[in-house]
Amino acid sequence: MKNHPLLTQRRRASGAVLAIAAGIAAAGCSEPPAPTEVVRPVLTREVAPPSDIAAVAAYAGEVRARYENDVAFRIPGKVSARHVETGSIVKRGQVLARLDPQDVQLQAESARAQVASAEAEQTWAKAEFDRYQALHEKQFVSSTVLDQKRNALASAEARLRQMRAQQSVSANQSAYASLVAETDGIVTAVNLEPGQVVAAGQPVLRIARPEDKEVAISVPEGRIDDLRKSPGLFVTLWTDPGRRLQARVREIAPNADPVTRTFAVRVTIVAPGEAVRLGMTANVILPGARAVTGVIVPLTAVGDVAGKPTVWVVDTQASTVRPVPAEVHAWLEHGAVITSGLQGGERIVVVGVQKLRAGQKIRQASAEEERTFAGAPPTHRPGAAAQVGADGPRPR
Repeated sequence: MKNHPLLTQRRRASGAVLAIAAGIAAAGCSEPPAPTEVVRPVLTREVAPPSDIAAVAAYAGEVRARYENDVAFRIPGKVSARHVETGSIVKRGQVLARLDPQDVQLQAESARAQVASAEAEQTWAKAEFDRYQALHEKQFVSSTVLDQKRNALASAEARLRQMRAQQSVSANQSAYASLVAETDGIVTAVNLEPGQVVAAGQPVLRIARPEDKEVAISVPEGRIDDLRKSPGLFVTLWTDPGRRLQARVREIAPNADPVTRTFAVRVTIVAPGEAVRLGMTANVILPGARAVTGVIVPLTAVGDVAGKPTVWVVDTQASTVRPVPAEVHAWLEHGAVITSGLQGGERIVVVGVQKLRAGQKIRQASAEEERTFAGAPPTHRPGAAAQVGADGPRPR
């Protein structure tokens, strides 16, 4: 018996479906392709042999005024006007801000009325005493009655003095509604606006006296003795690094900061001049500090592994990197002083240390990639474009 054509077509379709399913199952059981190891481009430099590092220590700080005071109103009230801004130069006696004077004016009027009442009472008590004293001389009244009038007069005079004192206080309160500068200076902070209600003694402005300027720095505990014994300090400004200003240590904090474990130090500039302004960044230089033997590496070459300073040394044979713990003696503007961990002659990674792992494959960056690392615009080839990804620039 011959097969029906429709039955034959169905069998062929079923066979095709089974073949596709078998292919999918076989593909699912096969191993995925192994990921290709990324060879990261990095910048490397050869470490110079250890040498004596120049015996100079520099500490960055901020120029501040030696005398800087917070000022406040002596009475509470609502601010009606503010006449200065941050950076304003003020003179002694200048009005800085005012409170709404209505309440203090009413208190002053009440005090004047009380003084007038006390004066009237004192005048009446004085007249009564004079009259009874005349009667007592004629023996028309007893000494007891005269003593009563004398006590009444003394009480009236005491109340008059009290009311006059209160009137003086009220007058002072009226004057306190105006905040007046007590010294010449510069406004460095403003903490009030018109319409704001302030309490008595609440700091609203900060005024610095610019005649005495100093640099506030933080010094490690191991360098405090060097600071005290330094033969001469000088200060350089970031705006004018070639100019040196003589300075001296004025104050060293007795206790270290609990977080940074450094000591706050104030260094007075002997003759600052007009070029030194408050808020400027300055360096305090300590010549004559003790020298150390080590190597200087770029700041970008020092990474962090498990909370410790680390440099990455290149294995030139295998083109891999390994982390080496390093002891950083000091952080300078042009690099970090390493006193242990490097012997000199090693090749270390100077850019890209944050993305490395032990044993990772690396390659020396090309000239084009070095320009990118340095922040320079890439010089593309005609008809080519660059794409910067996680592994650095690569042509496409």
